[in-house]
Amino acid sequence: GAVCAVRGISFVASPGQVFGLLGPAGTGKTTVLRMLSTMLKPTAGTATVAGFDVETQAEEVRRQIGFVSANTASYDRMSAFEMVEFFGQLHGLSKDELAERSEFVFEQLQMNDFRDTTCGKMSTGMKQKVSIARAIIHDPPVLIFDEATVGLDVLVGRSLQNTVLQFKDQGKCIIYSTHHMNEAERVCDHLAIMYNGDILAEGGQRELCEQHGQHSLEDLFFALIDQQDSQENSSGLVAED
Repeated sequence: GAVCAVRGISFVASPGQVFGLLGPAGTGKTTVLRMLSTMLKPTAGTATVAGFDVETQAEEVRRQIGFVSANTASYDRMSAFEMVEFFGQLHGLSKDELAERSEFVFEQLQMNDFRDTTCGKMSTGMKQKVSIARAIIHDPPVLIFDEATVGLDVLVGRSLQNTVLQFKDQGKCIIYSTHHMNEAERVCDHLAIMYNGDILAEGGQRELCEQHGQHSLEDLFFALIDQQDSQENSSGLVAED
């Protein structure tokens, strides 16, 4: 039957901010991000990215975003530089613009050591840097990271988090989904805690903990989920004579 993946959620993410979607797997985070990036059409409601409607102005939305996930595919026979150049061409960058942006991005992400290495011979960390590079080659104002550290080792994951914080300092609007508490605590300025397609709470970390009487983000997370489960179980009971 039909499944309602996301229902009745609303939030605003701002420039110079990392807005975190925190929740367990299957709770609707990826569905939200796919709607925002125009890969899925919402069945109800509206959403805008950088002022453009995700349904009626999808092409403009795609110009405004860069999308990075844990399973972004790569072309094994293309080098890092060829991959990034290819996506720059898809975004319509001129030859001169692309040359300038490519040099900047490869320097920023410290990719020059493997710029001529083919993707099929890269480590997981290298491939993830290529994914980030191709997502930012057109210098979008909005960046979306969908569980981007899944499968990465600790050092590579930490490097990705540092890169996200650099983008924040550059004034980018970043939406960052994760189910890891330590990631959310370190990277996110503002959080929306999601569960079963709903946002249970939204705000700054300290603000949320104080509001709900919890000492840590982890305590807050499990308290909210336990509360939601209790409410759903109670509403599901039917009294019989």
